[in-house]
Amino acid sequence: MIRCVRLWSGSDGNSHFEEGAIDLGSGPRGDMLTDKFPIASISFQQTNSDPKLGWHPDPARQLVITMSGALEFTTHDGRFSLRAGDILFTEDTVAGHDWKLLGEQPWRRLYAILDQATVVPFRPAESRLAAAGPESR
Repeated sequence: MIRCVRLWSGSDGNSHFEEGAIDLGSGPRGDMLTDKFPIASISFQQTNSDPKLGWHPDPARQLVITMSGALEFTTHDGRFSLRAGDILFTEDTVAGHDWKLLGEQPWRRLYAILDQATVVPFRPAESRLAAAGPESR
């Protein structure tokens, strides 16, 4: 399982998030993998100190893969944290969110910009689905 947090701008004008995972299937050699899906571009970024951006939307629909460091995000729903190995699937291009670094380690990450048609194999956590009821599935 690869931990993933989905972050999006809701029709209510607020940012929302849900925790889950990248849905993996069985691979030909016994490993777990996804199908390949297209991305528009990738880039790497390192942030050494908290930039104190304040509330801001993301510039594009993207996957943000944390390679090192830890941070805490604040949204209209509450807070969540990311650590090395976590993936942020963000579609929060309107409402906005805030984040801050946790600890002294720099945040190193890979940004994978997605096409609008790209389907990300995100699976919400089971506890969230059970609490939300069958209409949210």
